[in-house]
Amino acid sequence: MDEAAFREQLQQNGYGEISIKEIAANHTEPTHTHDFGASILVLSGEISVTMGDRVETCGAGDTFALDANIPHAEQIGAEGVRFLVGRR
Repeated sequence: MDEAAFREQLQQNGYGEISIKEIAANHTEPTHTHDFGASILVLSGEISVTMGDRVETCGAGDTFALDANIPHAEQIGAEGVRFLVGRR
C-alpha cells in the first residue's frame, strides 16, 4: 500500500492524528501500553512488536494495527525504522 492510500484509509477509519515517526536502529521499548489505538505503514526499516508469545515483524510496505491498552514490546531493526502512524 502506498502512503497516500494509507492516509486515506486512516482517515476513513477514524484515525485523526497522523504523523511520521522515526526510531533509531536497534532501539528496544520494553512491554508497555498506549491509551490510544494505532495503525502504521512502515516506510523504511523494520519493527517487531511482541504481544505475549506472538511477534509481528513489519518491513517497508507492511501495515500493522494495535488497539489501545494492549501490552506489547517493540524492537527496531538494524537500519532503524520510519513509519506513518495514525492514532485514535
